[in-house]
Amino acid sequence: MIRFYFHPTPNPAKVALFLEEAGLPYETIAVDTGKGEQHKPAFRAINPNGKVPAIVDTDGPGGREARVFDSNAILLYLGDKTGKFVGAPQDRPELLSWLFFIATGLGPFSGQAVHFQYIAPEGLDYARNRYRREAERHYKVLDDHLAGRAFIVGDSYAIADMSAWGWIDRAGRVLKSEGDPLQSFPNIARWFKAIEARPAVARARAVGKEHAFKKEFDEETRRALFPSNYAAA
Repeated sequence: MIRFYFHPTPNPAKVALFLEEAGLPYETIAVDTGKGEQHKPAFRAINPNGKVPAIVDTDGPGGREARVFDSNAILLYLGDKTGKFVGAPQDRPELLSWLFFIATGLGPFSGQAVHFQYIAPEGLDYARNRYRREAERHYKVLDDHLAGRAFIVGDSYAIADMSAWGWIDRAGRVLKSEGDPLQSFPNIARWFKAIEARPAVARARAVGKEHAFKKEFDEETRRALFPSNYAAA
């Protein structure tokens, strides 16, 4: 059984998609990051970094319980464990490359673009421009790569596609677009439409719907999400 620690944000969404695609039995455990539940000792014992997603696999290697945190590490772990969505052996180097491209580039720069465009105080135009333009650059890299391709790696749907889907799903917010955010990225748009048509996507979107996550963005939420901003000098 997989215990899946979840909040409805892009990185947990990737893992929800894998679990639904693979048909693995799992239990969703809500972690309300707006209330600071990610900082509780019980969760920090699973992910010392205090972020979602994380999983605990009660049937890990050697039959021992295993904890895994960071969305791309979880995707790779579950893919290797099940043998699903990891592509052909000859595609492994490229699979790892694109997973790390998403983990170190597309994801973080998208997240920072959202932060500085919607959350940070006024007067930080350099930072807003920096992260927005870098997010756009990463989109262009992916768009160019997807020209003539159905999937990011090889000839089959894989964890790299799931990982990118989690963030591309928020393109409108990342790129602060009032129209079609993918208009300038036609290859991503085509790819995204094909992923969206998969039945598991609708099931992944329903994960955690039964839980009333905090929606107010107040001082409690700011302190919970950005604790380093409030650390003593």
